[in-house]
Amino acid sequence: MFDLAIIGGGPAGLTAYLYAARARLNTVLIEKTSPGGQVLITDFVENYPGFPDGISGFELIDTFIAQVKKLGFEPLREEVVRLEDLGLNKKLIFASDKELLAQTVIVASGAKPNTLGIPGEKEFTGRGVSYCATCDGPFFRDQVVAVVGGGNTAVQEALFLTKFVQKVFLIHRRDQLRAQKILQERALGHEKIKPIWNTVVEEILGDDQVKAIKLKNRKTGEESILEVNGVFIFIGITPNSDFVKGLLNLDEWGFIITDNEMRTNIPGIFAAGDVRAKACRQIVTACGDGATAAYIAEHFLAEK
Repeated sequence: MFDLAIIGGGPAGLTAYLYAARARLNTVLIEKTSPGGQVLITDFVENYPGFPDGISGFELIDTFIAQVKKLGFEPLREEVVRLEDLGLNKKLIFASDKELLAQTVIVASGAKPNTLGIPGEKEFTGRGVSYCATCDGPFFRDQVVAVVGGGNTAVQEALFLTKFVQKVFLIHRRDQLRAQKILQERALGHEKIKPIWNTVVEEILGDDQVKAIKLKNRKTGEESILEVNGVFIFIGITPNSDFVKGLLNLDEWGFIITDNEMRTNIPGIFAAGDVRAKACRQIVTACGDGATAAYIAEHFLAEK
């Protein structure tokens, strides 16, 4: 029996572990892959305090892990498929059919990239379609690629791709980007980035590899074919919350609803990070969520 089980090893989960371990709670962190979450596939982080020259996502997570390892951190490599409320205790059920009991739980399971859901996308994933420029960008050296999206991630990844590719077509369904102004200025002023406004991708074309994409202008209805070697898709995220459906209150998109102290509708269960319904999803806010959730969980246990 654990005092606290943390589901997810991204910034929220790792920070929650840090605070819980320092509070001497008997804590386990469950992560099905490598700790780090989405940060591991982030090329460069410029807005995390303490690093005036920026830091790679991989290096930042390394600093997190080095710190929690000093407190005995050893993640449990399992996938949680169901969470049950037993009243005083909570039961975590894993894909391996194993089970675990804890008095409190912090759900910090993060989110995954959205897909376009268009013909060719699934077929060409791994053969020209990607959701991670950091992972796959070097494979497209001196080639032409498209980036789909208009938020911070899309623009950051488009800028990263300019290190390798000949040209980046930045395709956005609206007539202006949603990214931070400083990122917009960099992208729109970059000689390798060409924006295509008011346009959606309707189909991804190719044979063994991506060869082109079919575009449609949302204002004129005009359709066209754009030859590209790769398509990088960054159109938002979907929360990893399937395993708590029917137990925790979710918003219309599946994000977990909490109060300002990370409490869910079930006493003893908290949520933190990108899986939580909130306005701002950044590394620093995920860390704040994790710290708050662990702090409140500690007080919850003390009052039991």
